[in-house]
Amino acid sequence: MSDTAREGGCACGQVRYRVSAAPIFVNQCHCSLCRRQSGSAFAVNLFVETEEVALLSGEVTESSVPTGSGAEQAIVRCRACGTALWSHYGGLGRGMSAVRAGTLDDPGGVTPDAAIYVATRLPWVPLPEGVPAFEAFYRPSELLPPDRYARLKAVLQGNGRA
Repeated sequence: MSDTAREGGCACGQVRYRVSAAPIFVNQCHCSLCRRQSGSAFAVNLFVETEEVALLSGEVTESSVPTGSGAEQAIVRCRACGTALWSHYGGLGRGMSAVRAGTLDDPGGVTPDAAIYVATRLPWVPLPEGVPAFEAFYRPSELLPPDRYARLKAVLQGNGRA
């Protein structure tokens, strides 16, 4: 496994997956939809090209839920236990996967690039020190290093969205 590869899996252990590239960006999202869908105070997602996410074992299924923009989000889950593993946000298309950091074997190895939708965060949740925080979202071109922004643009262009 390379230095950038990460592996993870579901709660019951049937599904295992590998992410073969470093994330394009990592968001700690405090929106009410992420809270509800994760069952927690916020969600941490690492966004990477879908081609870099490989199912190693087990079976997955998809469920669709709304996003704040009104577009659908397809959540990929373990067929056996229902753990949400990654998703495809409607606005980003199928070329990008948002991997749930909590399902990684080493979730502490991922640091958010940004805390987003902090205007709606729970008042008792501290923000990570040294991580930019945004009331809503941010402009990736102003936050991401050029190489990661170029990867994002390539995915969006491939989906006809850039």
